[in-house]
Amino acid sequence: MIFDVDETDIKLLEVLQDDASLSNQALAARVFISPPTCLRRVKRLRDAGVIEREIAILNPDKLASALSHGLTALVEITLDQQGTEWQEAFEARVTPDSAVQQCYRVSPGPDFVLVVHVSDMPAYLALAQRLFISDANVRNVKAFFSVKRSKFEPRLLLAQ
Repeated sequence: MIFDVDETDIKLLEVLQDDASLSNQALAARVFISPPTCLRRVKRLRDAGVIEREIAILNPDKLASALSHGLTALVEITLDQQGTEWQEAFEARVTPDSAVQQCYRVSPGPDFVLVVHVSDMPAYLALAQRLFISDANVRNVKAFFSVKRSKFEPRLLLAQ
């Protein structure tokens, strides 16, 4: 289904990507529309799924001491059988796991790239055994462990 957005919707989305905690009145003022219009438009964007959810993005470095820092890995997965049903089965098994932050089906190369965050290397080993080693259809696993996060930006580029 195609969802039409106009220039005002784009402005709303740009501001919300920077700060989704703004009050309706503050958001309306930044986009130069009335608060009732703003409320109606944002509700329409939420109902259509354009605004998927609103969350707080945490800084893992600031929480390092409380979380025992943790370990972030980018994991490439190649399946033995690549049919749609096999790919969907793999996604259905890994996406509910709380350590899996992101899951991408990719091409060419591996079939999936996952971003996972665990507390330490033993926790990664447990995750690998639980999600990859126990799956007879996983042919290859290649993990890259982050030593420094230089950039993390979840916003989408809406205007050129």
